[in-house]
Amino acid sequence: MKTFLQRNLDQGVLTVTMDQPETRNALTGNTAVAEFIDLCESVARDASVRVVILTGAGPVFSSGGNVKDMRRFFDDAITLDAIREEYRNGIQRLTRSFYNIEVPTIAAVNGAAIGAGCDLTCMCDIRIASKKASFAESFIKVGIVPGDGGAWLLPRVVGMSRALEMAFTGDMLTSAEALACGLVSRVVPHDELMTEAGKLAARIAANPGTTLRLTKRLLREGQEVGLDKLLDLSASAQAVAHKTPEHREAVTAFIEKRPPKFF
Repeated sequence: MKTFLQRNLDQGVLTVTMDQPETRNALTGNTAVAEFIDLCESVARDASVRVVILTGAGPVFSSGGNVKDMRRFFDDAITLDAIREEYRNGIQRLTRSFYNIEVPTIAAVNGAAIGAGCDLTCMCDIRIASKKASFAESFIKVGIVPGDGGAWLLPRVVGMSRALEMAFTGDMLTSAEALACGLVSRVVPHDELMTEAGKLAARIAANPGTTLRLTKRLLREGQEVGLDKLLDLSASAQAVAHKTPEHREAVTAFIEKRPPKFF
């Protein structure tokens, strides 16, 4: 049986492709949650991974939740408590795992990113969109709320006013509109999407792996804690960084006026 996530590791860049185009790369009603959690755990164990590119197979990045599968909840035998626990032990585990993955992540958005698919892009550190990409926080269109954490993720990317507009209307944004509101950092021709994502990933992966992970952790913590706490965390992280062989190599290479060798 084909897995939902296809992985390819090359020179520190792990390209991960959601490969279930028959469901428009839906994130529920399949093995997606378990595979994302396994992905994050494997990256934590593998120091050779320095950056992850996430994209989708077919014309859609991800349609989010499987709407057809939601008909199960019409059954009166399925209680509110049961639905609550299904979210807590399902899609929300994906959010916690992938948002907190240790390495930098790039969403290469090849097509529509809808509902939880849109929120999945917000779990990534950087978003690059094909001109064919589109985005919608569309839960309201099917009478539900962002149960995957989108109400926390989206405002941090586009600001509260724009996030509220997207969530209240469910309207689709074009790639140009996504660029204008900061949802993506660049828009590229569709045929150049993976090339451009790969170039950016290579520039990131050229840097020390341990320090990349520490830098991401500090930037994420900086969104939640005060300056004093962040400075304390930075001092601890810096102590670790100064003792890494990559730091020694970087300083030595700088003094010797040569490119560092981290691989």
